[in-house]
Amino acid sequence: MNAPLRRGRRTAAVLAGLVVAAVTLSGCLYSMIPEDAPRSTESAVPDTEGVSAELLPFYGQTLAWEACETGFDCTTVTAPLDWDDPGAGDIDLSVIRSRATGGTAIGSLLTNPGGPGASGVSLIRESLTYAVGEPLREQYDVIGFDPRGVGESTAVRCYDADDMDAYLFDVPENERGSDAWNDELLERHRAFSEACDDNSDGILPFITTENAARDMDLLRAVLGDRELNFLGYSYGTFLGATYAKLYPERVGRLVLDGAIDPAVSDLDVNVTQGLGFESALRAYMADCLAGSECPFRGSVDDAMADLSTLLESVDRSPLPAADGRRLGADSLMTAIVAALYSEDSWSYLSLALEEALQGGADTAFLLADFYYSREGGVYLDNQTEAFRTYNCMDYPSEAPTQEQLDAAEALLAAEAPTVAPYWWGPSPCADWPYAPTGVREPITAEGAAPIVVVGSTNDPATPYEWSVSLAEQLASGVLVTRVGEGHTGYNKGNACVDQAVEAYLLDGTVPQDGLRCE
Repeated sequence: MNAPLRRGRRTAAVLAGLVVAAVTLSGCLYSMIPEDAPRSTESAVPDTEGVSAELLPFYGQTLAWEACETGFDCTTVTAPLDWDDPGAGDIDLSVIRSRATGGTAIGSLLTNPGGPGASGVSLIRESLTYAVGEPLREQYDVIGFDPRGVGESTAVRCYDADDMDAYLFDVPENERGSDAWNDELLERHRAFSEACDDNSDGILPFITTENAARDMDLLRAVLGDRELNFLGYSYGTFLGATYAKLYPERVGRLVLDGAIDPAVSDLDVNVTQGLGFESALRAYMADCLAGSECPFRGSVDDAMADLSTLLESVDRSPLPAADGRRLGADSLMTAIVAALYSEDSWSYLSLALEEALQGGADTAFLLADFYYSREGGVYLDNQTEAFRTYNCMDYPSEAPTQEQLDAAEALLAAEAPTVAPYWWGPSPCADWPYAPTGVREPITAEGAAPIVVVGSTNDPATPYEWSVSLAEQLASGVLVTRVGEGHTGYNKGNACVDQAVEAYLLDGTVPQDGLRCE
């Protein structure tokens, strides 16, 4: 793993679906509101108060909603390609709406599943009940949108399916850690970056979180809301916090679940996530060993040592899969990481590891494929391309010192010995064609209404310490802690968390800062 790893709520939903829909292996939690539920395609009056003349054509647009699925309406919003030069072209933003089932909405609730690069349209269309609890669906028009560069919006395009397979799954020819291995991976990243630039029609420099946050204010306005109500997961917390930084006076009720610390560097992200996944892996092992069908034996330390041996073995001798791919250590680690997003997927991880111990690779590739949104050799969306673009544009390019690198590698080797050998590699942004424009700094959002931050104590993807840090940075931050495993905390079976989030979003009741939900 050689880039900040932030798949979001959509990944967790899909992986939970591996268990829920184990017979079909569809991975999708399709949820439709009843056909006779109240719904309408009327458009709200846009909020154009204080909007400059050059932005008025965007903020003043009237939305043309159309029924797009049973229980959903869809539309397209036009946004400036370059917010600093609104006349330089525009892009499309794909939006989906689930109308308030109670009949009269108290407003719009924008959602974001994370990534960066996950489709908010797909989250609502395919996993509505997983994304948003019933009380919120009843009283809000729930809005999903694909951020710029993502999915059905004006999107980043890089590789076709065959080239993407080679990029993500081909086993390197050279020995891990050697100069030749490093050069081989750098060449892969360079070719991928070049393809993204060639195939994305000039949009790459404008695919940034700051621009996406400005798009979100545009969505707020054309939906007719004077303030933004928002539920963001994983990377969506960074998007929401960036919105609060840019528009503190327009913050309504924001809930940021599974937070990213906006002040940490990409090196710190990698190290902290490596430690987080090691911790989650140990929790999985403890649970596995307590059952009767675990592929490992002995103590947790014994099992982790045996897993390390398995990873070393497939690194030396990759395992063949039925579709012709070979499972090396990197793809096996991707499968492990994917399953650790949700306890509901742990049984599939056991199956994948049992199969790998017997020389099989198909279940591990199933997990890795879900992580990359791949099904039957087809990539269902462009989340990998968008993920890379946002990270390369958002993170400053200052390289860490050798001393910092050595310290990070030593810490990870000591505290995450199973994960560490497969967590490092040359930066995929080293040859990105455009200089990054993002900054890494604390976000305070002075003047904003209370912002609720939810953190889970053993969240591997967005470790708990990041939620603590973001809540402390925000001038109006309120921390809610979910004690438990897995990525994000709301709508995952903890009534304490659900009640706190829903009371705030529905009634404005601010949770007690520091509320701890066992």
